[in-house]
Amino acid sequence: MIQIDWKKLNGCVLAGALALGASVTLMPVTAAVAQVRTLPDFTDLVEQVGPSVVNIRTLEKVTSRHGSGGAGDEEMLEFFRRFGLPMPNIPRQTPRPNRPAPQDEEQPRGVGSGFILSVDGLIMTNAHVVDGADEVMVTLTDKREFKAKIIGADKRSDVALVKIETTGLPAVKVGDVSRLKVGEWVMAIGSPFGLENTVTAGIVSAKQRDTGDYLPFIQTDVAINPGNSGGPLINMRGEVVGINSQIYSRSGGSMGISFAIPMDEAVRVSEQLRVAGRVSRGRIGVQIDQVTKDVAESIGLGKPQGALVRSVEAGSPAEKAGVEAGDIITRFEGKVVEKSSDLPRMVGGTKPGTRSTLTVFRRGGTKELSVTIAEIEADKPVKKAADKEEKPKASSAGQVLGLTVSELTEAQKKELKIKGGVKVEAATDAAARAGIREGDVIVSVANAEVTSIKDFEVAVAKADRNKSVAMVIRRGEMAQIAVIRPTR
Repeated sequence: MIQIDWKKLNGCVLAGALALGASVTLMPVTAAVAQVRTLPDFTDLVEQVGPSVVNIRTLEKVTSRHGSGGAGDEEMLEFFRRFGLPMPNIPRQTPRPNRPAPQDEEQPRGVGSGFILSVDGLIMTNAHVVDGADEVMVTLTDKREFKAKIIGADKRSDVALVKIETTGLPAVKVGDVSRLKVGEWVMAIGSPFGLENTVTAGIVSAKQRDTGDYLPFIQTDVAINPGNSGGPLINMRGEVVGINSQIYSRSGGSMGISFAIPMDEAVRVSEQLRVAGRVSRGRIGVQIDQVTKDVAESIGLGKPQGALVRSVEAGSPAEKAGVEAGDIITRFEGKVVEKSSDLPRMVGGTKPGTRSTLTVFRRGGTKELSVTIAEIEADKPVKKAADKEEKPKASSAGQVLGLTVSELTEAQKKELKIKGGVKVEAATDAAARAGIREGDVIVSVANAEVTSIKDFEVAVAKADRNKSVAMVIRRGEMAQIAVIRPTR
């Protein structure tokens, strides 16, 4: 009998052995190879991490109107709010004689997920899950339900921290995001469409994915749907490496592209929320853009890197430091600014009041400037739908780009310190893929200034729909350029 190692098996050798009438036995497959060929088993991870995942329901106080229909079930409210769709209106009806006067009552507002950070009841979730809620209810896997207190919520990172009054809870283990590799298996647990304790799995598709938000995301192909928001992304060691936050979708359901907030960033935010109830971030007062290859080559920069300064805010730290429009900021505190989106993150992570060094490329040479970091103004509370305020007229002229916009009120212009622009009421399809979201303010379309809906409609009409359309948008104090690419 001839024994042959299958890993070294050669077709000619096998044929020759058989021709000689030999009895051939293949050696058994090794355990290592068998493991490679077997799909991962998530059962142990579910048992380990599952009890740490919670369901979050939010309620808001509304004035009851007899005879009116409901506002929709919880998961559909989450769907409308999260994906930029208009919220369903509740028709007003005149109270009939002998009927009780309208009373304030709590109505379901939405559903989401979260996970337990500490044994004494600290829970992490998304800011958009609890935004605008009058009451937050947390349900554990053992069906115990608690009223939670919102410790703090940060819209820029979409991280929130809530607290329930109990002890002995099963806290998650936080993983090292730097060890996470593209292609690695990951798992999500949450409450999609209100279905509690649902487990889905996939792989890491990309890291440091820039979607126009404040933080770089982990991209996965894990099935994430409305209600999964705020739930954990878990690696094969049972550690939480991210918070499931966004998806790319044309239908509102999973399409195989989902985004999670890296846990290292989320922890930094949560520490500030726990201590101060808010997040303090640095700013220097510049509007920036990416450096293209053509620009880099034309000015002698070499390779396209850094942040191109489009404008410098009057009286800002950058102006006082000597930064000029047209400068390219290539380093911050000695760290290379690879792309423009790196700079807000670097500056934002610096404590206000810190004196830092900027390296700028200006007219063929480099120069170091010293700048004192200021603080970004805290987010203003978002008025809820129940607040009585006349809503500006909306325009759907930009729907071919996935945009619905409205005029800015004088109060909004004053608050943002701008002379005009249009507010994004909804961003879908191409606009959503470009990173534009509800609440952004568009101040320029295809290099044309936009101060009103009329300007916006004219600029969109003139734009070549077969080419990418660049828009300058304001998001709070920061400005950025979003490029809407045509659908191929």
